[in-house]
Amino acid sequence: MTPEATIFVVDDDEAVRDSLRLLLETYGLKVEDYGSIREFFRAYQPREQQCLVLDNYLPAERGLDFIESIDGASLGIPVILVGGGGDRKLKERAVKAGAFAYFDKPLDNSGLLVTIFKAIGMAPKG
Repeated sequence: MTPEATIFVVDDDEAVRDSLRLLLETYGLKVEDYGSIREFFRAYQPREQQCLVLDNYLPAERGLDFIESIDGASLGIPVILVGGGGDRKLKERAVKAGAFAYFDKPLDNSGLLVTIFKAIGMAPKG
């Protein structure tokens, strides 16, 4: 039996979280969404086939600062950063810190989906 893939979405904008939930659930992915990194960590339980889609511009902490502080790879799951105004240096810094990818908002849904499925090692359903 294949474990169910879980995508964690951390964004302070509820509309963004709802939109991503609808998109990802359409493709058979389980979604857990949180308004902050703190909320995410209170609930986080490591399992197989997980991915974190993390807003880079949260009110309390930047997503990039967070993955740099923990060494993104040590979290044990792929992290995809999203945010507006990501210049080339910011994207390079994100990947160097351990991010799997960086996407600018507004999001390219098809590109994000392909990247998420690559991150969790699955082919898309649907």
